[in-house]
Amino acid sequence: MSKKTHQTRMDRHVSTFRLAFLLLVTVALGKAQTSQLTVDSHDITVLLNTTETFVVFANEVLTTDVQVTLNTDSDDHLSLNPARFTYPAGSTQNQTVVITGHSAGYVKVVADSDAANNELVKDVFVRVTVAKSRALIYTSLVFGWVYFVAWSVSFYPQIWINFRRKSVEGLNFDFVTLNIVGFTLYSMFNCGLYFVKDLQDEYEERHPLGVNPVMLNDVVFSLHAMFATVITILQCFFYQRAQQRVSYIAYGILGIFAVVVIVSAGLAGGNVIHWLDFLYYCSYVKLTITIIKYVPQALMNYRRKSTSGWSIGNILLDFTGGTLSMLQMILNAHNYDDWVSIFGDPTKFGLGLFSVLFDIFFMLQHYVFYRHSRKTSSSDLTTETEAQNRSTESQSDVTTEKY
Repeated sequence: MSKKTHQTRMDRHVSTFRLAFLLLVTVALGKAQTSQLTVDSHDITVLLNTTETFVVFANEVLTTDVQVTLNTDSDDHLSLNPARFTYPAGSTQNQTVVITGHSAGYVKVVADSDAANNELVKDVFVRVTVAKSRALIYTSLVFGWVYFVAWSVSFYPQIWINFRRKSVEGLNFDFVTLNIVGFTLYSMFNCGLYFVKDLQDEYEERHPLGVNPVMLNDVVFSLHAMFATVITILQCFFYQRAQQRVSYIAYGILGIFAVVVIVSAGLAGGNVIHWLDFLYYCSYVKLTITIIKYVPQALMNYRRKSTSGWSIGNILLDFTGGTLSMLQMILNAHNYDDWVSIFGDPTKFGLGLFSVLFDIFFMLQHYVFYRHSRKTSSSDLTTETEAQNRSTESQSDVTTEKY
Protein backbone atom coordinates (compact mmCIF):
# COMPACT_ATOMS: atom_id res chain seq x y z
CA MET A 1 0.00 0.00 0.00
CA SER A 2 2.78 2.35 0.90
CA LYS A 3 4.66 1.46 -2.30
CA LYS A 4 1.58 2.30 -4.37
CA THR A 5 1.17 5.59 -2.52
CA HIS A 6 4.85 6.40 -3.06
CA GLN A 7 4.57 5.50 -6.76
CA THR A 8 1.50 7.68 -7.13
CA ARG A 9 3.31 10.63 -5.57
CA MET A 10 6.29 10.07 -7.86
CA ASP A 11 3.99 10.02 -10.89
CA ARG A 12 2.43 13.26 -9.78
CA HIS A 13 5.83 14.91 -9.34
CA VAL A 14 6.93 13.69 -12.79
CA SER A 15 3.71 15.02 -14.36
CA THR A 16 4.16 18.37 -12.64
CA PHE A 17 7.78 18.57 -13.82
CA ARG A 18 6.77 17.76 -17.40
CA LEU A 19 4.05 20.40 -17.34
CA ALA A 20 6.44 23.04 -15.98
CA PHE A 21 9.03 22.07 -18.61
CA LEU A 22 6.47 22.40 -21.40
CA LEU A 23 5.39 25.82 -20.11
CA LEU A 24 9.00 27.03 -20.03
CA VAL A 25 9.58 25.77 -23.56
CA THR A 26 6.39 27.48 -24.75
CA VAL A 27 7.40 30.78 -23.15
CA ALA A 28 10.91 30.51 -24.58
CA LEU A 29 9.55 29.83 -28.05
CA GLY A 30 7.14 32.71 -27.72
CA LYS A 31 9.98 35.04 -26.78
CA ALA A 32 12.08 33.80 -29.65
CA GLN A 33 9.25 34.55 -32.04
CA THR A 34 8.91 38.12 -30.73
CA SER A 35 12.64 38.85 -30.69
CA GLN A 36 13.56 41.87 -32.76
CA LEU A 37 16.10 44.60 -33.26
CA THR A 38 15.52 48.08 -31.92
CA VAL A 39 17.43 51.31 -31.20
CA ASP A 40 18.37 53.17 -28.04
CA SER A 41 16.67 56.39 -29.22
CA HIS A 42 14.08 57.12 -31.90
CA ASP A 43 14.76 60.89 -31.91
CA ILE A 44 18.18 62.49 -32.44
CA THR A 45 19.29 66.06 -33.14
CA VAL A 46 22.62 66.60 -34.91
CA LEU A 47 24.30 69.88 -35.85
CA LEU A 48 25.75 70.62 -39.27
CA ASN A 49 29.16 69.01 -39.85
CA THR A 50 29.06 67.22 -36.51
CA THR A 51 28.31 63.63 -35.56
CA GLU A 52 25.90 61.82 -33.28
CA THR A 53 25.40 58.09 -32.73
CA PHE A 54 22.63 55.64 -32.08
CA VAL A 55 22.86 51.99 -31.10
CA VAL A 56 21.09 49.01 -32.69
CA PHE A 57 20.59 46.06 -30.37
CA ALA A 58 18.42 42.94 -29.99
CA ASN A 59 15.86 42.84 -27.20
CA GLU A 60 16.25 39.03 -27.19
CA VAL A 61 18.94 36.70 -28.54
CA LEU A 62 18.37 36.17 -32.27
CA THR A 63 18.33 32.67 -33.72
CA THR A 64 19.42 33.72 -37.20
CA ASP A 65 21.75 36.24 -38.83
CA VAL A 66 19.97 39.44 -39.86
CA GLN A 67 21.17 41.60 -42.73
CA VAL A 68 20.29 45.24 -41.94
CA THR A 69 20.23 48.06 -44.50
CA LEU A 70 19.57 51.60 -43.27
CA ASN A 71 17.67 53.84 -45.69
CA THR A 72 16.81 57.54 -45.49
CA ASP A 73 14.14 59.65 -47.17
CA SER A 74 16.85 62.15 -48.17
CA ASP A 75 20.40 61.62 -49.40
CA ASP A 76 21.50 65.24 -48.95
CA HIS A 77 20.95 65.93 -45.25
CA LEU A 78 23.10 63.27 -43.58
CA SER A 79 25.26 60.19 -44.01
CA LEU A 80 25.32 56.96 -41.99
CA ASN A 81 28.28 54.81 -41.11
CA PRO A 82 27.76 51.93 -41.46
CA ALA A 83 24.67 52.04 -43.65
CA ARG A 84 24.66 48.25 -43.96
CA PHE A 85 25.69 45.56 -41.48
CA THR A 86 24.94 42.02 -40.32
CA TYR A 87 23.65 41.35 -36.82
CA PRO A 88 24.84 37.80 -36.03
CA ALA A 89 22.67 35.15 -34.41
CA GLY A 90 23.27 34.68 -30.69
CA SER A 91 25.22 37.95 -30.42
CA THR A 92 24.88 40.20 -27.40
CA GLN A 93 27.00 42.98 -28.91
CA ASN A 94 25.50 46.30 -30.04
CA GLN A 95 25.96 47.94 -33.42
CA THR A 96 26.82 51.65 -33.22
CA VAL A 97 25.81 53.83 -36.18
CA VAL A 98 27.37 57.27 -36.70
CA ILE A 99 25.26 60.10 -38.13
CA THR A 100 27.00 63.05 -39.82
CA GLY A 101 24.91 66.15 -40.55
CA HIS A 102 25.38 67.78 -43.98
CA SER A 103 22.39 70.10 -44.45
CA ALA A 104 19.55 71.24 -42.19
CA GLY A 105 16.25 69.42 -42.28
CA TYR A 106 14.22 66.49 -40.99
CA VAL A 107 15.17 62.96 -42.02
CA LYS A 108 13.69 59.56 -41.24
CA VAL A 109 16.06 56.60 -41.04
CA VAL A 110 14.40 53.20 -41.46
CA ALA A 111 15.81 49.68 -41.61
CA ASP A 112 15.25 47.07 -44.29
CA SER A 113 16.11 43.39 -44.49
CA ASP A 114 15.22 40.32 -46.50
CA ALA A 115 11.59 39.19 -46.59
CA ALA A 116 12.09 36.57 -43.88
CA ASN A 117 13.52 39.08 -41.39
CA ASN A 118 11.63 42.29 -42.19
CA GLU A 119 9.48 41.83 -39.12
CA LEU A 120 12.62 41.74 -36.95
CA VAL A 121 13.79 45.21 -38.03
CA LYS A 122 10.48 47.10 -38.02
CA ASP A 123 11.40 48.91 -34.78
CA VAL A 124 14.75 50.10 -36.17
CA PHE A 125 13.90 53.66 -37.15
CA VAL A 126 15.22 57.08 -36.11
CA ARG A 127 13.79 60.56 -36.63
CA VAL A 128 16.81 62.79 -37.20
CA THR A 129 16.74 66.58 -36.98
CA VAL A 130 19.73 68.31 -38.57
CA ALA A 131 20.06 71.83 -37.12
CA LYS A 132 22.20 74.81 -38.03
CA SER A 133 22.74 76.18 -34.53
CA ARG A 134 22.44 74.89 -30.97
CA ALA A 135 21.95 78.48 -29.75
CA LEU A 136 18.82 78.74 -31.89
CA ILE A 137 17.54 75.48 -30.39
CA TYR A 138 17.88 76.90 -26.86
CA THR A 139 16.38 80.23 -27.92
CA SER A 140 13.39 78.41 -29.36
CA LEU A 141 12.94 76.49 -26.10
CA VAL A 142 13.04 79.74 -24.10
CA PHE A 143 10.47 81.32 -26.42
CA GLY A 144 8.27 78.25 -25.98
CA TRP A 145 8.29 78.43 -22.19
CA VAL A 146 7.75 82.20 -22.14
CA TYR A 147 4.69 82.07 -24.40
CA PHE A 148 3.35 79.09 -22.45
CA VAL A 149 3.53 81.16 -19.24
CA ALA A 150 2.17 84.30 -20.94
CA TRP A 151 -0.86 82.47 -22.35
CA SER A 152 -1.49 80.69 -19.04
CA VAL A 153 -1.36 83.92 -17.01
CA SER A 154 -3.39 85.89 -19.58
CA PHE A 155 -6.72 84.69 -18.11
CA TYR A 156 -6.17 86.32 -14.73
CA PRO A 157 -6.14 90.07 -15.44
CA GLN A 158 -9.80 89.79 -16.54
CA ILE A 159 -10.68 87.73 -13.46
CA TRP A 160 -8.92 90.28 -11.25
CA ILE A 161 -10.62 93.33 -12.77
CA ASN A 162 -14.02 91.61 -12.44
CA PHE A 163 -13.27 90.90 -8.78
CA ARG A 164 -12.10 94.47 -8.05
CA ARG A 165 -15.16 96.03 -9.73
CA LYS A 166 -17.63 93.36 -8.59
CA SER A 167 -18.96 93.73 -12.11
CA VAL A 168 -18.58 92.06 -15.51
CA GLU A 169 -19.96 94.98 -17.50
CA GLY A 170 -17.85 95.42 -20.60
CA LEU A 171 -16.94 91.75 -20.86
CA ASN A 172 -18.78 90.19 -23.79
CA PHE A 173 -20.65 87.01 -22.85
CA ASP A 174 -20.42 85.59 -26.37
CA PHE A 175 -16.63 85.68 -26.08
CA VAL A 176 -16.70 83.87 -22.73
CA THR A 177 -19.17 81.25 -23.97
CA LEU A 178 -17.20 80.52 -27.13
CA ASN A 179 -14.05 80.31 -25.02
CA ILE A 180 -15.37 77.63 -22.65
CA VAL A 181 -16.66 75.51 -25.54
CA GLY A 182 -13.36 75.86 -27.41
CA PHE A 183 -11.17 74.97 -24.45
CA THR A 184 -13.42 72.05 -23.52
CA LEU A 185 -13.02 70.56 -27.00
CA TYR A 186 -9.29 71.31 -26.91
CA SER A 187 -9.01 69.50 -23.57
CA MET A 188 -10.90 66.50 -24.95
CA PHE A 189 -8.45 66.25 -27.83
CA ASN A 190 -5.37 66.59 -25.63
CA CYS A 191 -6.53 64.26 -22.85
CA GLY A 192 -7.70 61.67 -25.37
CA LEU A 193 -4.35 61.43 -27.16
CA TYR A 194 -2.31 61.72 -23.98
CA PHE A 195 -4.18 59.32 -21.67
CA VAL A 196 -6.23 56.88 -23.79
CA LYS A 197 -4.13 53.93 -24.94
CA ASP A 198 -6.52 52.90 -27.73
CA LEU A 199 -6.34 56.35 -29.28
CA GLN A 200 -2.55 56.36 -29.00
CA ASP A 201 -2.41 52.97 -30.73
CA GLU A 202 -4.70 54.21 -33.48
CA TYR A 203 -2.53 57.29 -34.02
CA GLU A 204 0.61 55.12 -34.13
CA GLU A 205 -1.05 52.83 -36.66
CA ARG A 206 -1.75 55.79 -38.95
CA HIS A 207 1.66 57.37 -38.36
CA PRO A 208 4.07 54.49 -37.67
CA LEU A 209 7.14 56.71 -37.56
CA GLY A 210 5.41 59.76 -36.12
CA VAL A 211 5.38 61.25 -32.64
CA ASN A 212 2.30 61.81 -30.51
CA PRO A 213 1.59 65.54 -31.06
CA VAL A 214 0.19 66.04 -27.54
CA MET A 215 2.62 66.65 -24.68
CA LEU A 216 2.00 67.11 -20.97
CA ASN A 217 2.20 70.91 -21.18
CA ASP A 218 -0.60 70.84 -23.79
CA VAL A 219 -2.82 68.91 -21.37
CA VAL A 220 -1.98 71.23 -18.46
CA PHE A 221 -2.58 74.38 -20.51
CA SER A 222 -5.97 73.28 -21.89
CA LEU A 223 -7.30 72.09 -18.51
CA HIS A 224 -6.03 75.25 -16.82
CA ALA A 225 -7.70 77.38 -19.52
CA MET A 226 -10.98 75.57 -18.84
CA PHE A 227 -10.59 76.20 -15.11
CA ALA A 228 -9.89 79.92 -15.55
CA THR A 229 -12.78 80.34 -17.99
CA VAL A 230 -15.17 78.60 -15.56
CA ILE A 231 -14.14 81.12 -12.88
CA THR A 232 -14.94 83.95 -15.29
CA ILE A 233 -18.34 82.41 -16.06
CA LEU A 234 -19.15 82.14 -12.34
CA GLN A 235 -18.29 85.83 -12.02
CA CYS A 236 -20.78 86.54 -14.79
CA PHE A 237 -23.50 84.90 -12.68
CA PHE A 238 -22.66 86.54 -9.35
CA TYR A 239 -21.39 89.99 -10.28
CA GLN A 240 -23.29 92.93 -11.71
CA ARG A 241 -23.86 92.47 -15.42
CA ALA A 242 -26.61 94.95 -16.39
CA GLN A 243 -28.47 93.77 -19.53
CA GLN A 244 -25.62 91.70 -20.93
CA ARG A 245 -26.42 88.19 -22.11
CA VAL A 246 -25.36 85.62 -24.68
CA SER A 247 -26.67 86.71 -28.08
CA TYR A 248 -28.98 84.63 -30.26
CA ILE A 249 -26.30 84.61 -32.95
CA ALA A 250 -23.89 82.96 -30.52
CA TYR A 251 -26.56 80.43 -29.55
CA GLY A 252 -27.06 79.63 -33.23
CA ILE A 253 -23.32 79.16 -33.84
CA LEU A 254 -22.98 77.00 -30.73
CA GLY A 255 -25.97 74.96 -31.90
CA ILE A 256 -24.20 74.21 -35.17
CA PHE A 257 -21.06 73.19 -33.28
CA ALA A 258 -23.14 70.99 -30.98
CA VAL A 259 -24.67 69.19 -33.96
CA VAL A 260 -21.22 68.56 -35.45
CA VAL A 261 -19.87 67.16 -32.16
CA ILE A 262 -22.94 65.04 -31.36
CA VAL A 263 -23.22 63.58 -34.86
CA SER A 264 -19.48 62.84 -34.91
CA ALA A 265 -19.70 61.14 -31.52
CA GLY A 266 -22.66 59.08 -32.74
CA LEU A 267 -20.79 58.00 -35.86
CA ALA A 268 -17.77 57.05 -33.74
CA GLY A 269 -19.97 55.13 -31.31
CA GLY A 270 -21.53 53.27 -34.24
CA ASN A 271 -18.08 52.41 -35.65
CA VAL A 272 -18.74 54.44 -38.80
CA ILE A 273 -15.69 56.60 -38.07
CA HIS A 274 -12.82 56.13 -35.63
CA TRP A 275 -12.73 57.89 -32.28
CA LEU A 276 -9.49 59.53 -33.39
CA ASP A 277 -11.44 61.14 -36.25
CA PHE A 278 -13.99 62.37 -33.69
CA LEU A 279 -11.17 64.11 -31.79
CA TYR A 280 -9.94 65.66 -35.03
CA TYR A 281 -13.44 67.04 -35.72
CA CYS A 282 -13.48 68.51 -32.19
CA SER A 283 -10.14 70.19 -32.90
CA TYR A 284 -11.53 71.68 -36.14
CA VAL A 285 -14.40 73.21 -34.17
CA LYS A 286 -11.87 74.64 -31.71
CA LEU A 287 -9.90 76.21 -34.58
CA THR A 288 -13.09 77.79 -35.93
CA ILE A 289 -13.87 79.21 -32.49
CA THR A 290 -10.36 80.69 -32.28
CA ILE A 291 -11.03 82.57 -35.52
CA ILE A 292 -14.40 84.05 -34.55
CA LYS A 293 -14.34 84.43 -30.76
CA TYR A 294 -12.77 87.93 -30.71
CA VAL A 295 -15.35 89.47 -33.04
CA PRO A 296 -18.16 89.92 -30.46
CA GLN A 297 -15.89 91.73 -27.99
CA ALA A 298 -14.49 94.02 -30.68
CA LEU A 299 -18.03 94.93 -31.81
CA MET A 300 -19.14 95.52 -28.23
CA ASN A 301 -16.22 97.90 -27.61
CA TYR A 302 -17.10 99.75 -30.82
CA ARG A 303 -20.77 100.12 -29.91
CA ARG A 304 -19.96 101.31 -26.38
CA LYS A 305 -17.07 103.47 -27.61
CA SER A 306 -15.27 102.16 -24.55
CA THR A 307 -13.05 99.30 -23.39
CA SER A 308 -13.99 99.70 -19.73
CA GLY A 309 -14.49 96.29 -18.15
CA TRP A 310 -12.37 94.56 -20.79
CA SER A 311 -8.89 93.89 -19.43
CA ILE A 312 -6.05 95.15 -21.57
CA GLY A 313 -3.72 92.97 -19.47
CA ASN A 314 -5.30 89.92 -21.04
CA ILE A 315 -4.60 91.35 -24.49
CA LEU A 316 -0.99 92.32 -23.76
CA LEU A 317 -0.18 88.83 -22.47
CA ASP A 318 -1.99 87.19 -25.37
CA PHE A 319 -0.08 89.43 -27.78
CA THR A 320 3.21 88.46 -26.10
CA GLY A 321 2.39 84.76 -26.32
CA GLY A 322 1.20 84.92 -29.92
CA THR A 323 4.21 86.95 -31.08
CA LEU A 324 6.70 84.61 -29.41
CA SER A 325 4.86 81.60 -30.83
CA MET A 326 5.25 82.93 -34.36
CA LEU A 327 8.87 83.90 -33.73
CA GLN A 328 9.53 80.36 -32.52
CA MET A 329 8.05 78.94 -35.72
CA ILE A 330 10.22 81.28 -37.82
CA LEU A 331 13.34 80.39 -35.81
CA ASN A 332 12.66 76.68 -36.21
CA ALA A 333 11.97 77.06 -39.92
CA HIS A 334 15.35 78.79 -40.34
CA ASN A 335 17.28 76.46 -38.05
CA TYR A 336 15.90 73.28 -39.64
CA ASP A 337 15.43 74.72 -43.14
CA ASP A 338 11.76 73.82 -42.87
CA TRP A 339 9.88 76.78 -44.37
CA VAL A 340 7.28 74.35 -45.68
CA SER A 341 5.94 74.07 -42.11
CA ILE A 342 4.91 77.75 -42.38
CA PHE A 343 4.11 78.33 -46.04
CA GLY A 344 3.21 74.77 -47.03
CA ASP A 345 0.74 74.33 -44.16
CA PRO A 346 -0.06 77.86 -42.98
CA THR A 347 -2.86 76.93 -40.56
CA LYS A 348 -0.94 77.22 -37.27
CA PHE A 349 1.03 80.30 -38.31
CA GLY A 350 -2.09 81.88 -39.81
CA LEU A 351 -4.10 81.36 -36.62
CA GLY A 352 -1.32 82.88 -34.55
CA LEU A 353 -1.08 85.87 -36.88
CA PHE A 354 -4.87 86.29 -36.84
CA SER A 355 -4.93 86.38 -33.02
CA VAL A 356 -2.05 88.87 -32.88
CA LEU A 357 -3.80 91.17 -35.37
CA PHE A 358 -6.93 91.13 -33.19
CA ASP A 359 -4.76 91.92 -30.15
CA ILE A 360 -3.32 94.92 -32.00
CA PHE A 361 -6.84 96.07 -32.84
CA PHE A 362 -7.87 95.78 -29.18
CA MET A 363 -4.80 97.81 -28.15
CA LEU A 364 -5.76 100.49 -30.65
CA GLN A 365 -9.27 100.55 -29.21
CA HIS A 366 -7.95 100.87 -25.67
CA TYR A 367 -5.02 103.25 -26.14
CA VAL A 368 -6.08 105.30 -29.20
CA PHE A 369 -9.74 105.17 -30.25
CA TYR A 370 -11.43 105.15 -26.81
CA ARG A 371 -8.66 106.28 -24.50
CA HIS A 372 -10.75 109.17 -23.14
CA SER A 373 -13.90 107.11 -22.66
CA ARG A 374 -15.49 107.00 -19.21
CA LYS A 375 -16.46 103.86 -17.36
CA THR A 376 -20.13 104.23 -18.15
CA SER A 377 -21.49 104.40 -21.64
CA SER A 378 -24.62 105.40 -23.48
CA SER A 379 -24.76 101.85 -24.76
CA ASP A 380 -27.93 99.94 -24.02
CA LEU A 381 -25.76 97.34 -22.28
CA THR A 382 -25.11 99.61 -19.33
CA THR A 383 -28.04 102.03 -19.13
CA GLU A 384 -29.58 100.21 -16.19
CA THR A 385 -26.55 100.69 -14.00
CA GLU A 386 -25.39 104.16 -15.00
CA ALA A 387 -27.40 105.84 -12.28
CA GLN A 388 -26.10 103.41 -9.66
CA ASN A 389 -22.48 103.75 -10.73
CA ARG A 390 -22.41 107.52 -11.27
CA SER A 391 -21.71 108.21 -7.62
CA THR A 392 -18.76 105.80 -7.48
CA GLU A 393 -17.57 106.33 -11.04
CA SER A 394 -14.61 108.58 -10.27
CA GLN A 395 -13.18 106.17 -7.67
CA SER A 396 -13.67 103.10 -9.87
CA ASP A 397 -11.93 104.78 -12.80
CA VAL A 398 -8.72 105.02 -10.81
CA THR A 399 -8.79 101.25 -10.34
CA THR A 400 -9.90 100.18 -13.79
CA GLU A 401 -7.97 102.62 -15.93
CA LYS A 402 -4.78 100.56 -15.44
CA TYR A 403 -6.38 97.54 -17.06
